[in-house]
Amino acid sequence: MDKHPSKHQLHPILQLGDPGLRVSCKPVTDFEDRTYCSDGERLLFILEQFRAEFGFGRAISAPQIGIARRMVAMNLGEGPFLVVNPEITWKSEKSFTMWDDCMSFPFLLVRLARAESLALDWQEGDGNHCTWEEVDRSRSELIQHEVDHLDGILSVDLALGRDALVARGVYDADRGRFNGMVDYEISAIVAQSY
Repeated sequence: MDKHPSKHQLHPILQLGDPGLRVSCKPVTDFEDRTYCSDGERLLFILEQFRAEFGFGRAISAPQIGIARRMVAMNLGEGPFLVVNPEITWKSEKSFTMWDDCMSFPFLLVRLARAESLALDWQEGDGNHCTWEEVDRSRSELIQHEVDHLDGILSVDLALGRDALVARGVYDADRGRFNGMVDYEISAIVAQSY
C-alpha cells in the first residue's frame, strides 16, 4: 500500500453514479455557521489541490464532494473564491455547442448546448451580495455547469444525440474531428488559467 497517497486520494471527488451527485442542494442561510465555514474551506482546498495535481480546474461544486449546500469554489485565474447561493437571473437566447467535461467523470466528454451569456446573482463566502451581468462564453458555460450540479443535473443528462458521448482518450486522439462537431472548445490555455 502506498504510504504517501496523492492529495486527490485524501479528498475524493464523487464519481458518476454516486447518488450524492443527484441531490438538490439547500441554500446557505447562516454565514457564521461553523459547519458552513468548514465546508467552504474544504471545497476551496479541494479545488486548489485538484489544480495543483492535474494542472487545470476552474470550479467544483459542493455536491461533488458530498456537501449538499448551494456553493461552488471557483478560481478564474486570480485565486480561489466561493460563489454561494448562485441564481441565474437571465440567459441569452443565443446558444452554442461544446464538449463538456467534469471532475466527476474525467474519462468522458459530453456534447451539449449552453447559453452564450447569462446574468448571475450570488453571494461571497461572507454573505456579501454580487451580480455578474452578461458574462462571456467561457464564464457562462462554467456557471451553467456548476449551477446544474447544485440542482442534481449532470452534463450527461443534456447530451445532444447519440454521438454526444466520447471517451477522453478517443477525443484526444482525434480532436480535430470532434471539435468540428461543436461551435466552441475550451482551449488548454483557458482551462489552465481558469
